Amino acid sequence: MVPVDLVALAATLGVLWLYFRRSVPASYPTAHLDAPRTAIQDPVVFRAAFPVLVLLLIAYFVTAQWQVPVSVVTGAGALILLALAGRWLQGGRGARIPVRKVLHEAPWQIVIFSLGMYLVVYGLRNAGLTNYVAMALAYLAAQGTVLAAIGSGFLAAALSSVMNNMPAVLVGALAIHQLPVATDPLIREIFVYANIIGCDLGPKFTPIGSLATLLWLHVLGRKGMTVTWGQYMRTGLLITPPVLFLTLLALAAWLPLL
Repeated sequence: MVPVDLVALAATLGVLWLYFRRSVPASYPTAHLDAPRTAIQDPVVFRAAFPVLVLLLIAYFVTAQWQVPVSVVTGAGALILLALAGRWLQGGRGARIPVRKVLHEAPWQIVIFSLGMYLVVYGLRNAGLTNYVAMALAYLAAQGTVLAAIGSGFLAAALSSVMNNMPAVLVGALAIHQLPVATDPLIREIFVYANIIGCDLGPKFTPIGSLATLLWLHVLGRKGMTVTWGQYMRTGLLITPPVLFLTLLALAAWLPLL
């Protein structure tokens, strides 16, 4: 996927530059800015965050063979950072980050929303949603590699934009699993990767498409920078489709070469 990722990166940078080229200045005055070091509230947590993230990435691959839930691995990483921030081993002495305040002000409503979306999607799956998606994929499988990649990728993107990308990628995976055994292995593999690409880029159509987007909008709102759904979607619906199209086209060209 490295060549496909490079195409996605280049397409993203190109589209963003074309869209924002008139509003992005050639240089920024930095004299009035505070020193970067002043933004670090707790150097201990700051220095520990990067190795913890690396260990999390490694742990995802290592624990997958024992079917350890991702939530357990992620939760362990969060507890490590919380323990460092609260100086739990020192009885709280020297703590600079108010852990209780962080937990109290966390956007729990977004977490509840995400859980609610999972319940809705599971209900839709039981009502036959994955069967309809599988029928659409079976039709696309007969149209060749290019249309299969582009069609399934945009289908995954559309699902992600209305039901959040985490449950959407599950729906896509279940639909691919329901395809007839006689489906071309190459087409099936294209569907797998196109599902991932669509669920990665599709959430940029709407704010609810990604939990990370909802969290970012929440953080920006608390800092006085309000981004409305209309503003977000006007931009997302313009810049995302060409990036998604070029990335899926690269996938359709690259996988047959392998």
